[in-house]
Amino acid sequence: MSELLSESFGLVAQLVEQKPLKLLVLGSSPSQPTISIPMKIFFLGDIVGRSGRSVIKNHLPKIIEEFTPDLVIANAENLAGGKGTNRKTITEMMQAGIDAFTGGNHSFAIAEGHEIFERNDLPIVRPANFPEGTPGVGWKLITGKSQKRLLLINVLGRNFMAQHMDCPFRSIEAILAHVPREDYDASLIDVHAEATSEKQALRWAFDGRVSAVIGTHTHVPTADADVSDQGTAFQADSGMNGSLDSCIGVKKEIIIKKYLTQLPVTNELMHEGRMQMNGVLIEIDDMGRAMKIEHLRKVV
Repeated sequence: MSELLSESFGLVAQLVEQKPLKLLVLGSSPSQPTISIPMKIFFLGDIVGRSGRSVIKNHLPKIIEEFTPDLVIANAENLAGGKGTNRKTITEMMQAGIDAFTGGNHSFAIAEGHEIFERNDLPIVRPANFPEGTPGVGWKLITGKSQKRLLLINVLGRNFMAQHMDCPFRSIEAILAHVPREDYDASLIDVHAEATSEKQALRWAFDGRVSAVIGTHTHVPTADADVSDQGTAFQADSGMNGSLDSCIGVKKEIIIKKYLTQLPVTNELMHEGRMQMNGVLIEIDDMGRAMKIEHLRKVV
């Protein structure tokens, strides 16, 4: 796996490129070609509690300045205290530069989360395959800085998960059938799931029909960033944002005790030591086909 070191921010980036940037000639004069500017989306994995929010506030503005993404999307299901989300933390992250949010199995973990989805006045989606009658929506059209529109979809996996969810495959099919293709320029699915095989199956099921399928939930970035021949970007897990010196965000001593004794424990987030920021930068052409995907990781 090749790694590129950004001198300015110390970013480790895994780059997968499908095709070089193409020129589109508009009008009758061949002497005035117009460069097709790709739509760039920076997708951040699970932001875990106060430490995760701190990393984002301190370092996302530098990422935005260097890479100039049209949209910044993040998974918010661990945003408030590591389990759930609320209006205060969403607002805090929007002020840091995040444009829209996805959810997961903890979307309704706290009462304020219910209020957010019931009012539906923030740029956040919860998994589309929650049963009918669940507050909130599973997809939204998000307009980027370039005025291009992203169809943002969120689904929850079913393998090894506690919830009894509707089928994520059929939920995505229903959304794609419902939203006219001319209404958006690109599409991204956040698959919040435990099993990498389920994430890969969803990737191939919608290969060439969506711009990107990115996994969240397991908090550990996978080394499989890829763009298919059909133009769909994929990574099974984009990684978490928060404490690196922890067990996926929780104090390591607590988790070690849990495995040693098999007794129930109360999770406590880790806020000291090294922190990490993880996300993927995706470039998408005018046809909605992914051209590149980079995994960006910063350890501070």
